[in-house]
Amino acid sequence: MKRVILLLIVFLFINSADILAQCAMCRATVENNVNNGEIGIASSLNFGILYLFAAPYLVVMVIGFFWYRNSKNQKKKIDIKELLNRAKP
Repeated sequence: MKRVILLLIVFLFINSADILAQCAMCRATVENNVNNGEIGIASSLNFGILYLFAAPYLVVMVIGFFWYRNSKNQKKKIDIKELLNRAKP
């Protein structure tokens, strides 16, 4: 398992150069369009950035909700078992 995680981290660092290269290209395109008076692409790009920024938080919130609900159900089951054990003579 440690080997897989290590390989995944190395793979992400190797591919990060391509990701960073795209930022400059997008920025140059948006700046050029804004200078020419076209702000539609810039607002769409900003919306896309906000969408990508919010997605991980949404995933964490969904996982947290299911975790909370599962732990609440487990607590109910434990409480019911304790009540049944106390009721037995």
